Amino acid sequence: MKTRAITGFFFIIVMLASVLINQYVFYGFYLVLSVLCLNEFYSLLKKSGVDINRVTGLINGAFFFAMFALITTNLGLNYQKYVVLLTLTFGAVFVQELFKKADKPFTNIAYTLLGVVLVVIPFCFFHGLAYLLDKFNFHYPLAFLLMLWSNDTGAYLCGMAFGKHKLFERHSPKKTWEGFIGGVLIAGGVGLLIGHFYIDIKPYQWAIAGIITGIAGTMGDLVESMFKRSINVKDSGSILPGHGGLLDRFDGLFLAVPVVYAYLYLITN
Repeated sequence: MKTRAITGFFFIIVMLASVLINQYVFYGFYLVLSVLCLNEFYSLLKKSGVDINRVTGLINGAFFFAMFALITTNLGLNYQKYVVLLTLTFGAVFVQELFKKADKPFTNIAYTLLGVVLVVIPFCFFHGLAYLLDKFNFHYPLAFLLMLWSNDTGAYLCGMAFGKHKLFERHSPKKTWEGFIGGVLIAGGVGLLIGHFYIDIKPYQWAIAGIITGIAGTMGDLVESMFKRSINVKDSGSILPGHGGLLDRFDGLFLAVPVVYAYLYLITN
């Protein structure tokens, strides 16, 4: 428990610093983090017997994040023209299988590309949150993290106190409807509170963002649990003592941030 608490404390400090210092640290940190998460995803698949094209996949993931993150920064430079290079890097995933003696080449291809879609693209949306108003603004990504964490904490506490009815027992036996509803309501409340400090949008709009974060974040958590059960692993890794792997910490983000981005984009544009 002590190890878990210490790891959690430093994890929160690092995450807050990555958002608050400046846009260059923000860009670099999440570029590295997206690649590390993708590598962890590939490591899990390797253990399950899938012959992932790891290096090609990581190159694609890093390049995908780098290009789309640079485009969203709106620095006045024409990065869009370099996106065409993705046709070469993504094509390499297919061509590489021609030189391997794999029984199921398209399974390898599918899982390699799935990693980029499931892990890297959500981090692109998270980076994009800081540029919803064209200039770098840490309010949106910071608020998202606070609402996501409050949902996780609220769901855990409400589930412990009131949980009786299982949510998706076959995927996550400990999750309950009471915990789910409590987490969503607490995330909405945190969103409402944020709205009194960050006036970029109205408080009720922040509250809606919190509710969306809670619902979609829980679905992301369940999807990751479903993935781990399908390959018979408990934790995605051991890089965070007491907490498991990076995927275990960001599973809620993967489904929540694209939906929250879409919502915030629509109401701010």
